[in-house]
Order: sequence, then C-alpha cells, then structure tokens
Amino acid sequence: MNSAPRTTTPSVMVYGIANCDTVKKARVWLTDHGVEITFHDFKKLGVPADEIPHWAQAVGWETLVNRKGTTWRKLDEAARLGVTDLPSATALMLAHPSVVKRPVVVWPDASLTVGFDPAVFASHVS
Repeated sequence: MNSAPRTTTPSVMVYGIANCDTVKKARVWLTDHGVEITFHDFKKLGVPADEIPHWAQAVGWETLVNRKGTTWRKLDEAARLGVTDLPSATALMLAHPSVVKRPVVVWPDASLTVGFDPAVFASHVS
C-alpha cells in the first residue's frame, strides 16, 4: 500500500514577549487556525541581533520601535531623541527588548508582519 508523502505546513516564527496581550492574541489566533508556531520570547532569549537588519529591511526600523508603549515612555528624553536611524534603534531594541513592537511574525514565505491584525494574519494562512 503506497500512500502519498505527508506534507507539513512550515512553522511560523513568532517573536515577542509571552505575557504581552497582543502576542497572546496572535498566538491564540494562529493556534485556533491550525498554524504551527515557533515562539521566541524576548524576555528569555533576548532580541536576536542578527535578525534586526532583515526585519528593518522588510518593514522599516521605525515600525519596529514601539513609541506608544510603557517602555518607550519610561525612557529619558535624551534616549528617545537619540533613536534616529537603524543603528541607534538596534542598540535600543537590544538594550530594552520591551520596546520592540510585537509580535514580529516571520511567515513561511519569508514575509514579515509586525503587530496583530486578524485580517492580515488570515491573508497569510489562506
């Protein structure tokens, strides 16, 4: 009896912080839609420095820095004003992982999204 080889959907890589409400919603949505995920927790594993240039190329460093969050607001003014380009944004994200807008999601086709929008997620899993 020959059976067709089983195919598996490539895993979606989700970067974020486990206790972040937006990351929780994204992970639940993906799981509920049968998407296999691999999760990288910034708090436990840090922000992967080698990925930041790829992320910035895909969405722009400005998108990666969450200027609406608590971490950004707690930074002193000099630190906030010092974020003017990719190197300064990278240094900030590595020093303060919570300032990265999340989740950062790398889809099987290597495209990338930041944040959680069910319509955008649906467009990647259909």
